[in-house]
Amino acid sequence: MSQAHEEPRELNLVYLSVLALLVGIGTGYGAVAFRALIGAVHNLFFLGRFAFHYNANEFTAPSPWGILIILVPVIGAVIVTWLVKNFAPEARGHGVPEVMDAVYYRAGAIRPIVVIIKSLASGLSIGTGGSVGREGPIVQIGSALASTIGGWLRLPPWQRITLVAAGAGGGIAATFNTPLGAVLFAIELMMPEVSVRTFMPVALATGTATFIGRQYFGFQPAFALPASLPGYGAVALGPLLAYALLGLVVGLAATLYIRTVYWSEDLFEQRIKNPYVRHMSGMLIVGIMLYILLRYFGHYFVEGVGYATIEAILDGQMTAVWLLGLLFVLKLAATSLTLGSGGSGGIFSPALFLGATLGGAIGGLVHYLFPAIPGIAIPGFAMVGMAAMVGSATGAAMTATIMIFEMTRDYDIVMPMIVAVAISLGIRRVLSPDNIYTTKLTRRGRYIPQTLHAHMFIVRTAENVMDREILVLPASMSFDEFALKYGLDRGRHIVVTDGERIAGIVSVDAAIRMHTVEVGTVYTLGQLAQRDYILARPSDVMFDVIKRMSRRGANAVLVVRADRRVPRADSPLGIITKELIADSVAESLTFRSEPGRPPGQLQPKGQAAPQPK
Repeated sequence: MSQAHEEPRELNLVYLSVLALLVGIGTGYGAVAFRALIGAVHNLFFLGRFAFHYNANEFTAPSPWGILIILVPVIGAVIVTWLVKNFAPEARGHGVPEVMDAVYYRAGAIRPIVVIIKSLASGLSIGTGGSVGREGPIVQIGSALASTIGGWLRLPPWQRITLVAAGAGGGIAATFNTPLGAVLFAIELMMPEVSVRTFMPVALATGTATFIGRQYFGFQPAFALPASLPGYGAVALGPLLAYALLGLVVGLAATLYIRTVYWSEDLFEQRIKNPYVRHMSGMLIVGIMLYILLRYFGHYFVEGVGYATIEAILDGQMTAVWLLGLLFVLKLAATSLTLGSGGSGGIFSPALFLGATLGGAIGGLVHYLFPAIPGIAIPGFAMVGMAAMVGSATGAAMTATIMIFEMTRDYDIVMPMIVAVAISLGIRRVLSPDNIYTTKLTRRGRYIPQTLHAHMFIVRTAENVMDREILVLPASMSFDEFALKYGLDRGRHIVVTDGERIAGIVSVDAAIRMHTVEVGTVYTLGQLAQRDYILARPSDVMFDVIKRMSRRGANAVLVVRADRRVPRADSPLGIITKELIADSVAESLTFRSEPGRPPGQLQPKGQAAPQPK
């Protein structure tokens, strides 16, 4: 038997946690190698020297190529297109949607080749000046590594998906030095289930990846703030209203960001059919932008992850409102051109850049118009803008707030961030129901839930769910006799007994179909009885009941009295069918309640089951 057809092997939590540690180690070193690859490509193509060290928080020195720097992104585009087109089409774009698609639609399966191709393609895109981030690639790389391990070990889907989420969180943790934000990233975007059995492996992987990342990148936060920043007036009404205004503006900008990226993608695909010409055209425009920025403003600004610009804003070196506004527009254009034409890289870092420039510009404008309001500073507004842009664009509000706090280690800004993120996310949801990740999948017809539901149904007991309207009848009774005496109400269920023994279950719907197959044939209830059911006690939790149904391939559950060790003819209390389970799940999602019972609790159907005569 081939491996593809072998039964999955479920590991206990200890072994799964050990695997998560290995995923964290692999993802941590993967992040180190990926950043080294970006450094090597960047130094070679921009500076003409071979070296792995590259500090993205410092501006790149002017290239010795002069005006020929325009061609550097074009050369990168040729190689990226060749890699993606020939080896892994899913490596194109920002990566996270592909992982979400694998989680929700492919049982966590990601092709191993993605690890290599995504690394190379994204390293080339970022290193040659593409306006994309490194977090999307490392998420896809870590997830692909975890998925490959899960596939080799033939893990069941939920354990493979858990490892995929662990790989994604580990990648974020290692590359940004944000372990808390990484765990929240996995929870908000990658995990269909949040429980001890899923949270523990993810937390272990992110912690391990963070430890490895810190050994190579240091313990310092992603962005260093000056020691003398003014207070942010977190408890004063004036500053909070200003931050609320920022949240509103960023919500509009996040909607623009989402629509511009996908509008650019559609435009390139419709106008330019050849993938090489398409990507080269987009990156030629980006190259021209880089040269003009260097020539007239002294730096490339929008190339790569853009952290040097963010660092300069947070450090108070860039305060001109017009320049910040201009960089916002140019970064939006550069990111849309890079991704829309076929580049490979993340959208998280560009969102940080857009939030910092827009936030800084709004902060400078508010300070100019209302100088009397305390706590208004460009660095503070830039940090809040970063969180608001990331939270509203990606839909991961908690992730954005915690990650920006971890990146800056400035607790005073948390309250304004919460206000701005909440408002910006609300505005974006009204204008664009899908976030920048789910939009890509929705356009393919793939729906991804954007809220974490507590599945209230699965914590109910069998007694709360079962259908009590059952009949307990002897096996010797003919179906015609039953029909004459009780009628043929569809959906009715019969528990068939043979003396004191339970012989099976008859669904009236199925019995009618069988009874009419051969006209004139007389069937007894014993002949029609089905035995593809399991037994449950009234206090059994539906989560466990459904697991047993799936394991046994059962179509129904017979709920019997708990005081009988061996179920007898007088034991049946009710029946749970797959149809009833589906209806109960649907009702639990409406959050409606009836008078006299708690919200979400189903009203048991029917009365006590009649006993056999």
